Amino acid sequence: MRLLIGVVLALSAASAALAAEPAPPASDLSLTIYNSNLALVQDHRIVDLPAGRSRLELIGVSAAIRPETATLTGGGVTVLEQNFDFDLLTPAKMMEKAVGREVQIVRTNPGNGQETRETATVLSANGGVVLKVGDRIEVLRDDGVPTRVIFDKVPETLRAEPTLSVMVSTDHAGPRAIDLSYLTTGLSWKADYVALFDEAKSQLDLQGWITLTNTSGTGFEQAKTLLVAGDVALESNNAQPWLNPNRFRPGAMVQAGNEASDTPSVGDFHLYPLPERTTAADRQTKQVGFITAKAVPARKLYQYVAPGFQGLSVPTHVDAVLVFDNAAAGGLGHPLPAGTVRMYQRDATGQAQFIGESAIDHTPAGSTLSLKTGEAFDVTVQPTVVALHIDSDALTTLGNRAAMSYAIHNAKPEPVVVEIRQGGFWLNGRVVKESLKSRKIDAFTRAWEVDVPAHGEATLTFTVQSGL
Repeated sequence: MRLLIGVVLALSAASAALAAEPAPPASDLSLTIYNSNLALVQDHRIVDLPAGRSRLELIGVSAAIRPETATLTGGGVTVLEQNFDFDLLTPAKMMEKAVGREVQIVRTNPGNGQETRETATVLSANGGVVLKVGDRIEVLRDDGVPTRVIFDKVPETLRAEPTLSVMVSTDHAGPRAIDLSYLTTGLSWKADYVALFDEAKSQLDLQGWITLTNTSGTGFEQAKTLLVAGDVALESNNAQPWLNPNRFRPGAMVQAGNEASDTPSVGDFHLYPLPERTTAADRQTKQVGFITAKAVPARKLYQYVAPGFQGLSVPTHVDAVLVFDNAAAGGLGHPLPAGTVRMYQRDATGQAQFIGESAIDHTPAGSTLSLKTGEAFDVTVQPTVVALHIDSDALTTLGNRAAMSYAIHNAKPEPVVVEIRQGGFWLNGRVVKESLKSRKIDAFTRAWEVDVPAHGEATLTFTVQSGL
């Protein structure tokens, strides 16, 4: 509706309507924010209550509150009923609530400033306001004549802010402490990391940032904030796990570690308390630093991951990968929440240039991370199946055999290291012959690191034997 309407309230009526609205401000506010667009709000307030039954209006709660999770406790306070009022006070809502009632229409003559006042009955406020003024029907519209509508009071169901209305019974009158806790959507956080890699020194500097977003419809001021890393079980995610965006994350390859960490935890979740109280304004995204590590040992290598025993008719480019350990000995040793690592490297002039980004999942301390920065322009690999024999009857015996050859070409003016990761190992798989020593990644994958000279090439060969 494009209406030039000013909502004007008689002072006495407004005072009476709003007298019961204000609640004492929160004296202490705590937020526990999860990865899954979910937060626990714990609101400690001091309120003044009469003896017996009374209605307590708690304004400033989240507009995205899950009302069924709200809990109010206090010494000598018994909760009888609670209602969440989320119909907010707006000019359009005032008109909707006035349907069937009389209002005052005041028009101002733009030429002489003279006002005319009429009593009208609101017939409809659906896509426009239809009025009955005396014996005529009129549509309230923006026709260039300044118009305002005067209401006698604010409807009881409209609130200036989201409000939790609680009917309580108290054993005596006076001020007392109450604690309100509830779950809400609209508050979320994620981790973002910036890594500056120094190839000459084989090390990197890592800075971790918490990106906090509030779309709950309510601001939270000076709150003690605790972040929880991990995916809590929610009914919607359990019912349809494939719809959970946190369940599958592409990105880095991680060899999980088991190093101890002094990061606080609860249950199976790691906790990251923000060092200072923070204000999370509505419709705001803010960043807070939480990890800083200098000179973490790191190296660059090139990587080709083969999911199975297959050849290629033409060479393919390998991936450029940045590898480092999340270990205390290297200056880290903290569980890393899921997020995106953005990598930079200085050029010949000393200017830091962006070289790629990679997503990581929740990563335990002591893990080894392999972050892809992109594809190598000058390094290629061509796999060839030398021999492949599959025995369909070899369920437990080692009757299956695959012989592979990888030709690696390096057009760079400096030597490089290329890691070949071979997946697809079968039951009881083992390497019976290899030109370089391999290492085991997991039950289905082996890896070889191949040194390739500048402007040169190298060949890796191996034979694998296994059951199906």
